[in-house]
Amino acid sequence: MGPSPAALQARPVRAFVRGGWAVLVLASAALCGCTVPASERGNGTPPAAVEPATASAFHARQLPAADGLTLTALERPARAMPVRYRIIVVPGSGCAGMAPLADRYFAGLLHAEVLVLHKPWVDPDASTPADRCSAAFVQTDGLGAWRAHAIAALHADARTRVGESPLPQLLIGISEGAELLPALAPEVPQLAGLVLLSSSGLDPKEALALQAQRQGATARLQVLERAQAGPLAGAAVREGRSLRYWRELWQWPLEQPLLAAPWPLLQVWGAQDALVPQAAYQRFRALARGRAAPYCARTLPGADHGLQRPGHDGVQQVWAWLEQWARAPGKGLCAGVAAPE
Repeated sequence: MGPSPAALQARPVRAFVRGGWAVLVLASAALCGCTVPASERGNGTPPAAVEPATASAFHARQLPAADGLTLTALERPARAMPVRYRIIVVPGSGCAGMAPLADRYFAGLLHAEVLVLHKPWVDPDASTPADRCSAAFVQTDGLGAWRAHAIAALHADARTRVGESPLPQLLIGISEGAELLPALAPEVPQLAGLVLLSSSGLDPKEALALQAQRQGATARLQVLERAQAGPLAGAAVREGRSLRYWRELWQWPLEQPLLAAPWPLLQVWGAQDALVPQAAYQRFRALARGRAAPYCARTLPGADHGLQRPGHDGVQQVWAWLEQWARAPGKGLCAGVAAPE
């Protein structure tokens, strides 16, 4: 039996943390704050969007991943008819799953089918704190491997949907999950847009440097930079992750692939995000104004990295915007959210 709604409301912000660097709370989309408090019904959020189901509407689905592995996804049908669209979610980093809070977190997606991917080495039901991930997880985790596993899973998902009535699909990246979106997007049939939640959009290395500067930890970051550039084996652990992980991250592109992507892009973040600097968000926002494809951004006043502020659940606000888009998708993803940048 999962946690009660009251327990979910009382639970502190759950973070899927990139590494054990609690002082820096790494800026490069390192965290996904996924607390789902009791949401108020105002501010445009439909009343039905905040009512949890009495039993989970999500079920586990095994999908083939790369290298003969499998990953466990969570899947849920639409909560209301007609079915208008489908979302595919790539969560943030860490070794906790989304099953304990999935019903409440995705409650506002009334007319959407939902598919939530998890890394092969993550149990969707796990609630392991990010700083207590196993040594096996630390040695296995990496953006390149996660990308390959997610692509294999998306191919398998697409094969199972052949012959069904096509639905427009949105690809949503939560924090670190956004770093995979440019690579995954071409693999999603009927893709209508990309959604970034609490992700700066910058290359991880650049966002990390801005957060280190903000925290007065530039010297510590320089130590890590020297370690990942040095001769130590990739299995060596620094700041909670393997050097293999850091070396890959140091070269990982996100900014230019997002700017060049031909799909509409919606980016949402909290104005009081303590984990990603506002300077990082604003830098990407300025660059994205030159995208050929539509771009829209919305800063949620008072909201933290998980898009929460007292008395208001910003995640449900995002879902309300997507529900509005789905009623008239021909107007474009940014209609009703913000004027295209």
